[in-house]
Amino acid sequence: MKKRPRCVCATMRLLLRCFRLGRRRRARFLRHAGTYWSYSKLCASSLIYNSFTNSDVVLDSLFEPIYWLVDHVTRWFGMVFVVLVITLTTTIVLIVYICVLPVILSTYPAGWVAWHLCYGHWNLMQIVFHYYKAVRTLPGHPTEGKNDIPMVSICRKCINPKPPRTHHCSICNRCILKMDHHCPWLNNCVGHFNHRYFFSFCLFMTLGCVYCSVSSRELFVDAYLTINMATAAPTISFRERAFHKCIIYLWVLCSSVALALSGLTLWHTVLILCGETSIERHINKKERQRQQQKGRVFRNPYHAGKLNNLKMFLGIEKQSHWITRLLLPSSHLPYGDGMTWTLPAAFSVDKTILAI
Repeated sequence: MKKRPRCVCATMRLLLRCFRLGRRRRARFLRHAGTYWSYSKLCASSLIYNSFTNSDVVLDSLFEPIYWLVDHVTRWFGMVFVVLVITLTTTIVLIVYICVLPVILSTYPAGWVAWHLCYGHWNLMQIVFHYYKAVRTLPGHPTEGKNDIPMVSICRKCINPKPPRTHHCSICNRCILKMDHHCPWLNNCVGHFNHRYFFSFCLFMTLGCVYCSVSSRELFVDAYLTINMATAAPTISFRERAFHKCIIYLWVLCSSVALALSGLTLWHTVLILCGETSIERHINKKERQRQQQKGRVFRNPYHAGKLNNLKMFLGIEKQSHWITRLLLPSSHLPYGDGMTWTLPAAFSVDKTILAI
């Protein structure tokens, strides 16, 4: 048996040693890389760790750029929306006075004419008054510098104490007392001091749109048929065509607004009867589910019974207020200052009712 040359054996031993050395270095490199990776993840987790983080927080963080865009667009175009509301309302009023009212005066009996004149002007007065007050009335902000008012948390945006039912509006960039939502059609937040004006405007605008749609229904049918016939055989004048198009515009716009606004008004009616705002409905729903998982029953601390909730919201303290504060324009302040929430003696009810 031939022996291998010494140089070949030495070369093989050197290669095996280099291979073992390379494998050790590779293992050491991988071990150090794994250590550095674990340390980097620990540093990143320590910077962004939050025990309250859940899927909702993650989604809010992902959609934060979209929220920022919507907030700034709403802030800058708020006045445009207000002008649009005033313009559309003014056109409807002009069409009613120019086109619909002369037909009513010439064809309806005296009793119906009186009813249309009284109801129409009363409804218009309520719409104008409550929209103006909803736009111009500040929703209310927490008083700074007072230490005797109970606070429930600290606003992470304002870094100021927040009273109960107070929330931060990212569009107004301020905390709002009893905040319901930011309404772009008002260019204002709906809060403690203008919530009633907003609701009353929605209610009376819905009634006004329904009134215009019903009053002009026959005129709309006639105008629609006339326009379709005139397309095939144009036999009507420019003035008649403009009249019929104004009637169609009136009926379509009022019917659409009545359909959309009636749903919003009913929704806010349910919230008022339950003693909640739009934000609180979302919060209470989550809290109700959380308490249900623990075998407990959640009870809204601001629910005083449906009738009492409605009376407190509207400021009804005696029977005459149903007329002077609901059926007539009224600038009375809401109950309380929006900082503390206790049930007044006029609305006192049994404790078992408060827990419903």
